[in-house]
Formats: sequence, structure tokens, C-alpha cells
Amino acid sequence: MRTLPEKKQRESVEIADIFRLHGEAYCKANTLTPEQYKVVHAIKNCRTSVLGGHVEQCEQCSATSCAYNSCRNRHCPKCETFRAVKWLEARKAELLPVPYFHVVFTLPHELNNLVQYNKRLLYKLLFQAAWETLDKLGSDPQRLDGKMGALSILHTWGQNLSQHNHVHFIVPGGALKKSGKWKSAKKYLFPVKVLSKLFRGLYVTKLREAYQKQQLELPDQLTAGLTSMAFDLLLDKLMAKDWVVYAKPPFASPEKLLHYLGRYTHKIAISNHRILACDEHSVTFKWRDYAEDNKVKIMTLTPHEFIRRFLSHVVPHGFMRIRAFGFLGNACKAKKVKAIQTMLNYKPSNPVKNPDIATLILELTGKDIRICPLCKKGQLKRISEIPSQLDGVKFDTS
Repeated sequence: MRTLPEKKQRESVEIADIFRLHGEAYCKANTLTPEQYKVVHAIKNCRTSVLGGHVEQCEQCSATSCAYNSCRNRHCPKCETFRAVKWLEARKAELLPVPYFHVVFTLPHELNNLVQYNKRLLYKLLFQAAWETLDKLGSDPQRLDGKMGALSILHTWGQNLSQHNHVHFIVPGGALKKSGKWKSAKKYLFPVKVLSKLFRGLYVTKLREAYQKQQLELPDQLTAGLTSMAFDLLLDKLMAKDWVVYAKPPFASPEKLLHYLGRYTHKIAISNHRILACDEHSVTFKWRDYAEDNKVKIMTLTPHEFIRRFLSHVVPHGFMRIRAFGFLGNACKAKKVKAIQTMLNYKPSNPVKNPDIATLILELTGKDIRICPLCKKGQLKRISEIPSQLDGVKFDTS
């Protein structure tokens, strides 16, 4: 009986390789949150015999191969691609024939340390302040005078894995007025300076309220001798600086929007293709320096520093990194989006109902994974199961 040939040796290593080589030592030397610990073990076991799987055989040439299970952890670079495709498929029915604006709200780096101790709360405030900024301006009678909609995606990293907490908002260019009519936006959404000042004021106000209600956990280096006056000085410093809000040009079509979202929605801190090498002493990867016109650079870190940076971007259990607001909110989008589409005489393509992985990969890449890669004729059929070595062990897939 023939077996399918193994894939060519990879030119670069993967995050899983780094965790297999250095993950155990890092976990012993550092205190990890339960979510971080699960991420390390889920990624290093993803698509290996540890998680089990099944044996496939070609009906035409009888060649066999093993297909191992995925970890399905949302921080895994191998698993998020399929989640993204399924998510994008569901968004097809919600598209509108209008320009879509891309607005990015960024927290100042002075808050990075505080964020690491209060991820759930401060990320939540980031979503709230950013949406309230857009909502206030959109409802202004001198502007759109209506309810806007938005999709938002939280990213917490820079290209070199440093802390860069920001949220991307994809905003349809217009608003639904109280009369039920649609009002289109101009060539630009709102002035960047206005967005920046309003966002800054809303976020600092929410942060001050959280401190006054004793909802914040303060890092050790700030708690020594900390008084309310000292915290007020931090907030005053934040109010004195310009906050970065970036508004990109609108997308030309809904189809281009979907293509763009496919690269952003389920993105993780670093993809496997950027990792160049890993050994006992270092991890080397490529990154783009936005400060130098997107110049591609090479960075080398110790394995423990690389793992520390990667795990610093693990979000709390159950925290939603992708959120919808306004008329795109889950509670009302089915009715309101359809009404707007009818007003604009637009009929979107219907998404595939309950698509399986094979169908999605075929649609996305044109490759049918059900066809034998050896004879390229027969269909692969499951003939036996490979038991998991971790029966009873659960990983965080949220």
C-alpha cells in the first residue's frame, strides 16, 4: 500500500516549533495566566498526533495519509484562516453599495503597562470610546444626523510584537436617519482632529471613572506611593498629548472590502511565514518598520523574549475581539441592513449555508482537498480514526 509523499521541508520555522523547543522552559521560569498556558500547549500540539485525527485513503490509487486535528485556538496561526473565511462568508449578506471608511483608534503607549494588568476592562473601554466617538459625530444634525453602523477589530501588537493597542473600525459611508431614510457620507467621513480630541476625552473620562470606582489593578511600578493626585497627573499627561486616530481612504467596492477584512479580522500577532529561524539561543523574524516607509527589517530576540512578546497579546477568555455597532449590531442588523439595501436597490450575493472546510478552501484557493494529491483523480475517504492522546483535556478555543 502506497502512502502519500511528505511535504517538502519548510524553509522557515513555525510558532509551534518555538513552543516545542522552548515552551516548557518558559512556562517553568515564568508565571502565566491560564489563557497563556493553554495557548502554548494548544499551538505546539496543533495538527500533530497528540490531538488525534484520522487516516484517509484514495478510492482510485489506494494511497493513504494521516490528517491530524487542529487545536482551534484563536491565537493559533494555522487555525484562524478557516475562521476568517467562515466569518467573511457570513458578512456577504450585510454588504451595502456604499464607500466603506477605515478608521483606526490607538491608545497612547503611556497606557501599555496599565493595559497589561487590566486587559478586559481597558480593551472594553477602547471599543466603547471609539464607537461613541463615531456615534456622536454621526448623530450630529450638522453631519449625518442618523445612526451609523460599524465593524470593529481589536489589534494589540506592532510589527515587532511590541505593545500597540488599537482598534480598527470599518464604517459604511452613511447613516440611517430617524425617518428611516439613508443619508450618504461625503468623500471623507469626519475630520481626523475632531475624531482625535473627542476620542481622547471620552477614553480618559472612562478611565478616570474606573479608577475612582477602584476597578483598576495597578502595576507594581506605579503603586509605590501612588495617590489619587499622581493618577490625576497621568490623566492630565494623556489629555495634553495628541492621540493618534487615522482615517484611511474609502474602499472602492464591497468586494474589495471583503478582501481587506480577510487580512485583518482574525489576524494574530505574527504569522508563521514571517519567522525565519529558531535555535537554542535565538528567534529571528522579519518585520516592517512603519516609521521608515514600511522598510522590511530583521529582528533577533532570545526565545524567552519572543515568547513573552507573543503571549502578551493573548486576550482574556471569552473576550470578543470582533464587535459590531449601530445598525450592524446583532440585535437589529437583519432588519435594518435589509431595509437599507432595498432603499439603495442593492442585492448582495447569498452566503453558503453551513459551509464545510473543504468547500471553503475550494472557493478561496481553487484547491479541492478531497482529491488525492498523488493520482489527482480519486477522492479521499476516511477509513479509520487516530485517538487523541489528550482525552479529557480541554483547550480554550474562544
